[in-house]
Amino acid sequence: MAKALPGALARRSLGGGALAALAVLFVGLTIILGYALRGWRIDLTENHLYTLAPGSRHILANIREPINLYFFFSDKEARDIPDVRAYAVRVRELLLELEARSKGKLRLSIIDPEPFSEEEDRANELGLQGVEIGRQGEKIFFGLAGTNSTDGEASIPFFQTSKEQFLEYDVVKLIHQLDTPKKPVVGLLSSLPIDAGFNPMTQQMREPWMIVSQLEQLFNVRTLKPDLKAIDADIDVLMLVHPKDLSQSALYAIDQFVLRGGKALVFVDPQAEQDSAGQDPNNPMGNFGVHKSSTLEPLLTAWGVEFKPNEVVGDLERGLSVSTGPDSAPVRHIAILGLPTDSLNHDDVVTSQLQSVNVYTAGHLERRKDASIEFEPLIQSSTQAGILPIERVTMSADPTTLRDGFKPTGERYVIAARISGTLKSAFPNGAPPATDSKAAQTTPGTPPVPTAASAHIAVSRQPANIILVADTDLLADMMWVRSRDFFGQRFATAFASNGDFVANALDNLTGSADLISIRGRASFSRPFTRVDELRRQADDRFRAKEQELQRELTATEQKLGELQSRRNDQSSLILTPEQEKEVARFQEERANIRKELRKVQHGLDQNIENLGTWLKVINIGAVPLLVAACGIGILAWRVRRRAAAARTRST
Repeated sequence: MAKALPGALARRSLGGGALAALAVLFVGLTIILGYALRGWRIDLTENHLYTLAPGSRHILANIREPINLYFFFSDKEARDIPDVRAYAVRVRELLLELEARSKGKLRLSIIDPEPFSEEEDRANELGLQGVEIGRQGEKIFFGLAGTNSTDGEASIPFFQTSKEQFLEYDVVKLIHQLDTPKKPVVGLLSSLPIDAGFNPMTQQMREPWMIVSQLEQLFNVRTLKPDLKAIDADIDVLMLVHPKDLSQSALYAIDQFVLRGGKALVFVDPQAEQDSAGQDPNNPMGNFGVHKSSTLEPLLTAWGVEFKPNEVVGDLERGLSVSTGPDSAPVRHIAILGLPTDSLNHDDVVTSQLQSVNVYTAGHLERRKDASIEFEPLIQSSTQAGILPIERVTMSADPTTLRDGFKPTGERYVIAARISGTLKSAFPNGAPPATDSKAAQTTPGTPPVPTAASAHIAVSRQPANIILVADTDLLADMMWVRSRDFFGQRFATAFASNGDFVANALDNLTGSADLISIRGRASFSRPFTRVDELRRQADDRFRAKEQELQRELTATEQKLGELQSRRNDQSSLILTPEQEKEVARFQEERANIRKELRKVQHGLDQNIENLGTWLKVINIGAVPLLVAACGIGILAWRVRRRAAAARTRST
């Protein structure tokens, strides 16, 4: 025993030293791997919330010059607003991820602006908006500003939690704007008097539509002529408004522009109420037969979209009330529609934040059965909609007659849509010959024999991105804005989101293909559905009890009134024994009901607390138990393996 003791002590000392060495090795490896694997992460969230979109990564990889980002968040002032604080964490993590993947081209500064500090002044200078949260005038700053090397600035004034699914798009868009500060060019081709010019009917100069005035503040708007033969390469987006009776050469130019990667915003219409071409101002009654429809055939067919210029969407639920005369009451017009938020696509950045869009005798769009494109509706009718023949709409002087015999189909008709994917040319044989002949606008025809096939593009070079709208009247001032002159200045007040829809569409399309590919992500905030269900159940019980209390109160007051009316001395304020008994009964009943209400509330709190306790047990205890079970299983397996090996050696 004495001889074995030093050996045992040596083994114990060796075991302690090995454990110490392993601990030092573990700490060292943790530190080394922390630096070596910085930026490496695995996104195990359901919707990959922490994984950047491929378009975002491509934009970050191609930033040409350093960009400074300033994230302002009033951390102290927002301590009592948990939703904002949670969202701020999400924004901060995204910004740090973008900075880490930019290879040093993004420089992020996180700033907590104190009230009345230089940081607060800097936030205001950069265009951020402080939101007041208290009676003392305290403000919360929660926005992002950026600057580039040429003193260009861009900002997100305040991160709205309602736009959480577009967080990555908004931030990467700001970075893209700072990296490419040039104002986007929009080529406008219109058959309507949408821009400033001379009005032959009034013999005076006309003001541009408010939509054009708004777009000129955001883009470089370049007016194109209908007889164009080609579209300039520096045009970022082509905006077509009522493309009526375009020549074959103009259609071919549009076709090739889209196929070489150009973006397009197209407005067609079965009945453009603003189309005054060919009308006689001295004979209004003779204008009923004037052709006011437009389409873009054969391009729409080649793009996989079907548009019928002889059909108008009527909607019993979305029809607006209009006045037919100075002395007549407003009537509902089922072909003039006000489309609220539930008619707009909340998953697309163009329409997600709009409130309402008004349209006038709009048509509808469909994806052709043989098309391979992606067709995403942006604006739709309600299910109380149907089709009206164009002749019935144009010949009806009384809007109420449109409802006669009208039967909704239960279908939601698409009034605006985004199409994307690989497109084929509408001119498979190449460019048409030089001619002034007009294109057939109602049915697609066979393209003319080509004369310049060398530069012809047969298939789009990259996935196309086009937004189609089956109405042009939504651009008119009367459909969305009221304007007035004040000392020579033109002021406008919007009552619908038509202008925002057009601006959003162009803003989205003028971005790069990478930026357009970044769509809305899933929401970071996950609702507590079980807790919400518990609260709804408790609310129902509360409501029943409250109604019961109100009925008891009403019955008691009626009883008191009856007792009072039977008294001989009406002026006396002394209660009779019957009244005292009734009041005492009511008070006792009211106390019992309030006690039951407290029980319901306590039951709600107890259910939620029990749910929280179980979640804590699962989250905190499940992983250790799982690891322990795995360890026990491995240990049992090793013991069995050693026992089996020992038996084998013994035999």
